[in-house]
Amino acid sequence: MAPSAGTGLLRGPDTTLPNRLALSARTVRNALIPTPKLRDWITERNAAQLHEVQRIPFARLHRWRFDDATGDLAHDSGRFFRIQGLRASSDHGPVPSWTQPIINQPEIGILGILVREIDGVLHCLMQAKTEPGNVNGVQLSPTVQATRSNYTRVHEGSAVPYLEYFRRAEERHVLSDVLQSEQGSWFYRKRNRNMVVEVHEPVPEHEDFRWVTLGQLHELLTEDNLVNMDARTVLSCIPGGFEGTGAGGSEQADTLARSCDPLSGSLHTASEVRSWITSRQSEHLVHADLMPLNAVRQWRRGPGEIHHERHNFFSIIAVDVRSNSREVGGWTQPLLRPHGIGTVAMLVKRVDGVLHALVNARVEPGYLDVVELAPTVQCTPQNYERLEVDYRPPLLDVVLGRTPEQVLFDTELSEEGGRFFQARNHYQIIEVAQDFPDTGLPDFRWLTLWQLTDLLKHSHYVNVQARSLIACLRGLA
Repeated sequence: MAPSAGTGLLRGPDTTLPNRLALSARTVRNALIPTPKLRDWITERNAAQLHEVQRIPFARLHRWRFDDATGDLAHDSGRFFRIQGLRASSDHGPVPSWTQPIINQPEIGILGILVREIDGVLHCLMQAKTEPGNVNGVQLSPTVQATRSNYTRVHEGSAVPYLEYFRRAEERHVLSDVLQSEQGSWFYRKRNRNMVVEVHEPVPEHEDFRWVTLGQLHELLTEDNLVNMDARTVLSCIPGGFEGTGAGGSEQADTLARSCDPLSGSLHTASEVRSWITSRQSEHLVHADLMPLNAVRQWRRGPGEIHHERHNFFSIIAVDVRSNSREVGGWTQPLLRPHGIGTVAMLVKRVDGVLHALVNARVEPGYLDVVELAPTVQCTPQNYERLEVDYRPPLLDVVLGRTPEQVLFDTELSEEGGRFFQARNHYQIIEVAQDFPDTGLPDFRWLTLWQLTDLLKHSHYVNVQARSLIACLRGLA
């Protein structure tokens, strides 16, 4: 039987996308806005955006209350988020069971970046945005960064700019759309919709928004606390590893290009990697249940802070915020304040000229699927200073003992400022020798950048800290 005539309705994959992404990643000098002018704009927006944040006692929180029965801290509307207690037990780590405060925010928010070809080069529409927990005021953020409570305007404030491009995304060219988790030690099963949407028509440009190439974003990622966490996670979810971004350049760029190419090979096949992840999810025992905040052990509530009795880990504080650049001009809210600056490090090595990264199948009580792939080391070192070596995270001493020649990337990057107060980590990519041994531990594997990018097409495989480092790894080319 002869094939029927086509209707023209069937569509194939966008075979031009890898080359378009690679071109954007190579474009810095010929971007729409030169990078020096982009920095001037960020400085100008920092000066123009009023953002005053003051710590206050809990009694001065407006519309936030401690529940008389449970002690949970929640908003009068029942929306936004709650500070609750968590009871956790695990066969992983030095402490088999514990209780702690945790942020419970069941809503799924939108983190979205609009992209558009300008003069033949893909540009990303980035926002200069202040958050109450930011260490330095304005940071580069996605086009849209909003919780459901915010974009449905529970706060009775103004609308979120450009939201319609993402809520009606099926009408446009969606490059990426996936639910991804956030910090499993601080959030209970928190997820956001990470989206990249391409538009072809002109888009009105607000004074707090500018079009930026991937190459410029990679360059700005090397500056402390400039590209925010939400932008980094969305950037990591862009499909493909920007194959050929640095091909024919430095040896480092070539090893990265090969790491982005599945045809270059890897230490473990895709099937072996998925089987390993499933084995970690199946074999680790984790139980985590919400509980009343007033029943959490070893934590104390004072007039302006909930803290651990040893003053480790983190605290829950309250702040008063005044802003002229947000949906509302002022509000109060709780924030989680980490104690100490964290270390988030990925060891990488070359195997037959292909860069591999050492990832850790990490257990955190707030994950939906028991484990997610994390960087090689992810911790706050000061929490382990008084513990015996056996209780320290594997390979922490390798990271702390690195030499300058090994460091490919080392930048202080902030975590999300809407829920965390000045949460900072030293993000590092450290190259070790080709004969660097495996840890011998079942929770570690060497994966290529292509394998990590492929896993990012799906939810609950790669944690938010590793996603930040994947965005930074791509920039090394």
